[in-house]
Amino acid sequence: MENTKELTEHSSRVERKRRDSFGMFDGYDSCSEDTSSSSSSDESEEEVAPLPSSLPIIKNNGQVYTYPDGKSGMATCEMCGMVGVRDAFYSKTKRFCSVSCSRSYSSNSKKASILARLQVAGKPPTKKAKVLQKQPLVAKLAEYAQYQATLQNQAKTKAAVPVEGFSWGNYINSNSFTAAPVTCFKHAPMGTCWGDIAEGVRVEVPNTDCSLPTKVFWIAGIVKLAGYNALLRYEGFENDSSLDFWCNICGSDIHPVGWCATSGKPLVPPRTIQHKYTNWKAFLVKRLTGAKTLPPDFSQKVSESMQYPFKTSMRVEVVDKTHLCRTRVAVVESVIGGRLRLVYEESEDKSDDFWCHMYSPLIHHIGWSRSIGHRFKRSDITKKQDGHFDAPPHLFMKVKEVDAAGEWFKEGMKLEAIDPLNLSAICVATVRKVLADGYLMIGIDGSEAADGSDWFCYHATSPSIFPVGFCEINMIELTPPRGYAKLPFKWFDYLRETDSIAAPVKLFNKEVPNHGFHVGMKLEAVDLMEPRLVCVATVTRIIHRLLRIHFDGWEDEYDQWVDCESPDLYPVGWCQLTGYQLQPPAPQSSRDSQSSSSKQKKKAKSQQYKGQKKMTSLQLKEELLDGEEYSFLQGTSDQESNGSASYYIKQEP
Repeated sequence: MENTKELTEHSSRVERKRRDSFGMFDGYDSCSEDTSSSSSSDESEEEVAPLPSSLPIIKNNGQVYTYPDGKSGMATCEMCGMVGVRDAFYSKTKRFCSVSCSRSYSSNSKKASILARLQVAGKPPTKKAKVLQKQPLVAKLAEYAQYQATLQNQAKTKAAVPVEGFSWGNYINSNSFTAAPVTCFKHAPMGTCWGDIAEGVRVEVPNTDCSLPTKVFWIAGIVKLAGYNALLRYEGFENDSSLDFWCNICGSDIHPVGWCATSGKPLVPPRTIQHKYTNWKAFLVKRLTGAKTLPPDFSQKVSESMQYPFKTSMRVEVVDKTHLCRTRVAVVESVIGGRLRLVYEESEDKSDDFWCHMYSPLIHHIGWSRSIGHRFKRSDITKKQDGHFDAPPHLFMKVKEVDAAGEWFKEGMKLEAIDPLNLSAICVATVRKVLADGYLMIGIDGSEAADGSDWFCYHATSPSIFPVGFCEINMIELTPPRGYAKLPFKWFDYLRETDSIAAPVKLFNKEVPNHGFHVGMKLEAVDLMEPRLVCVATVTRIIHRLLRIHFDGWEDEYDQWVDCESPDLYPVGWCQLTGYQLQPPAPQSSRDSQSSSSKQKKKAKSQQYKGQKKMTSLQLKEELLDGEEYSFLQGTSDQESNGSASYYIKQEP
């Protein structure tokens, strides 16, 4: 109550002094112009069904993987020397066994050290090299496990990429970039209460162009906004940009006009222009009449929006990063800006971790897996450790309720889905199991582990699954099943060959929010293949609510498809505001070396894919949707749909 009273008195003083010539001159006059539950833990994994004897199999470290064509050409990783099945190697060039090796190879210094270590004449191969030779990588799942292990080893021996030398302000100014506005990110601080903060808004900021021994302030106006960052210009400089400077508008040194008067802080004009006017009071009255400033409670709103309900030592269920088909118990180790560092409960040295946002669909309350029939890895720990407690269920993101009583997804139905192990690809996929509460287990056709250990869970309303024909209509390259020979891929032929049906279009999420993103906008985005990293990124394509995120400085093959409301996207300046480390664009010397011929082949292949599309929307409607009157709205390659209209329209008779 006392704080509320003080705030009320403070607000009234601000309003009273604003009526008295903005309430800032008292401050100016003070300085001269010359100056998890137990029931969940007891649940065991589902038993694996026996393998059909007709399928060719490859065994590796106790896991069995199948390949529909039986062909398994071998390749050697150019980074670590690991030998494995070529189809399981990363990227179209198949030069590396994992994303980690691909990126590590691009570093000249590390490449030199690796070559020196593995190729020194006259020396036997190292023990590590021998181990790598004995463990071939034969599937994407194994690749992912190896990739995560590599990340953990690197985290122990190498610090994160420093951000020294990178400035968002310089980066945006020198390239005339635009940034996505804060209002695009509802999950980020101030995302829902940003208000009318825009160019022209005036604020009080420290005056750095002053020789006084004490800290003084002056009025500045916003010249340009880039996320949380604002380019400011001191009042009185008119069109002179020589002392313009960037700052985070949510920073502790940014205040609404009138703050100095109420706080007893001096307002002093910058030294460069202090003799420009003889009456600064009259100048400010003229310039600030009718101008906008920050709300009086702006700093309080910033502070409140950065309070996070998840606390350290809370227990949650999270996806097992080595077996996507199941969940495990993990404990919140730290919270930064709403991002959680989760440590799997069985990790004694706390190195086996997983990063995600508190609103991520990958985390759930203790007991969730059991309640919907999802696979769960039983913990070796029989009781909670001291101080650990289950996170309350209400803290987790709620999914939209669905009605599965009528027509619903069935096992074996075909669809298109973003591959969680290769987020740059949308693939041919199959509903493998229908769980409770609208959840589905999805498998990528042609590259599934025989035991289903790489199935992954999507909710029926997930924006990461699409009806058959989505890629065709929106001119996105659909990744066909591995080993499928009949190219270009045609859904109608594939459904007939596999004796399967497409999931009805009306079962998918058709909502397109007014997200506000545009192609070319800059932002900070999580690299979901290495989720501890937040990187400088760009929106390169928009397909309704689906965004193509490009990581600046890296090749296009590292791009990722992300939903417009993903909690893994943040405004420019989010890392600075929350204290998270930002990964700058990769320098030219650190990018993967790709010959011009390789790029031309990739471009030619893309053009060939587009040129060979012969199935029209009408054919898809007639052939795939079982006679129902549904069709797609025809999209363009970079369609920016910011309305509430859906991209699937039911044709009324």
